[in-house]
Amino acid sequence: MPAPLNAENVRRAPKVLLHDHLDGGLRPQTVLELADELGYRDLPAGDAESLGRWFRDAADSGSLESYLETFAHTVAVMQTPEAVQRVARECALDLAADGVVYAEVRMAPELLSAGMPLEAAVEAMVDGYAQGAREAGTPIRVGTLLCAMRQAERWEEVAGLVVRYRDDGVVGFDLAGPEDGFPPDRIPAALALLDRAGAHRTVHAGEAAGIESIRAALDGARAERLGHGVRIADEVAEDGSLGPVAQRVRDEQVTLEVAPSSNVQTGAYPSLAGHPVDRLHRLGFAVTLNTDNRLMSGVSVSSEVTDVAATFGWTWDDVETVTERAVAAAFLPDGDRKRLLDDVVRPGYAALRA
Repeated sequence: MPAPLNAENVRRAPKVLLHDHLDGGLRPQTVLELADELGYRDLPAGDAESLGRWFRDAADSGSLESYLETFAHTVAVMQTPEAVQRVARECALDLAADGVVYAEVRMAPELLSAGMPLEAAVEAMVDGYAQGAREAGTPIRVGTLLCAMRQAERWEEVAGLVVRYRDDGVVGFDLAGPEDGFPPDRIPAALALLDRAGAHRTVHAGEAAGIESIRAALDGARAERLGHGVRIADEVAEDGSLGPVAQRVRDEQVTLEVAPSSNVQTGAYPSLAGHPVDRLHRLGFAVTLNTDNRLMSGVSVSSEVTDVAATFGWTWDDVETVTERAVAAAFLPDGDRKRLLDDVVRPGYAALRA
């Protein structure tokens, strides 16, 4: 008799997370304590419960721009190596407690450069994830994705750090920030650096902007995965026929790092029931489920999976499928990917079906 697909059992299931921002996942109590240590006086609330509620309410604006403003507070309290290491350690612990067995967590080191060199920020992240993974009661591995901000000029520096630290916990490069007006091939030298090194990359596209942002990510930046990517649904007709970019994304199984709750918060879709995640999944797109920003959205990987499953009638087969897609898309060596799939993911879901 299969285990019921409910929140408790989803938490037990082995999960893989590809799209989670470190500065969007802090514990509210940690924000308060770091603000006190650093002398930051601009927090909008003085206790953890109220502060957590403020982040969720402020993010529920229906605007990506307003949503992004909440990060001013989390980034402000992450301006020392010690603070970054603490936040990264707690991130690994929180994900492990939620049943995540592999995660790639992203952060733009340039946002921390007021307080430290970029290298110090990267090393603090890597060290914090490793410490949290050692302390967690269940096995977890966390890889670091380094973001370059599209509107800034530090792409080459960030790409260089991806290459420099790729044997020390950094697994790939990301472009984040505003999609409109800042094409993903704006600084070709950074992409050429990644190309020469064979470094992995994912690109935010198809979130606030539409099909053209996805085409540009694929053709201009040679993205292996699409951060969000849900606006590919703009090219899916009612009868299931696909436009040219959608056809390409499905045929090439370009991974979509979908974060439904975040998309609803930023106004991309009116509700979870109105989100295209299920439709894209049923049509065979490489959909994965992600949190984006656990603090701002008030979600965990388990809650996101549980809510999607309840809304669209998913079974364990669906949950395992999106998990296996995430394993396939992870920026891992082939041997590590195979062990994760064969030794952890498939046995975990088999146990839930038994």
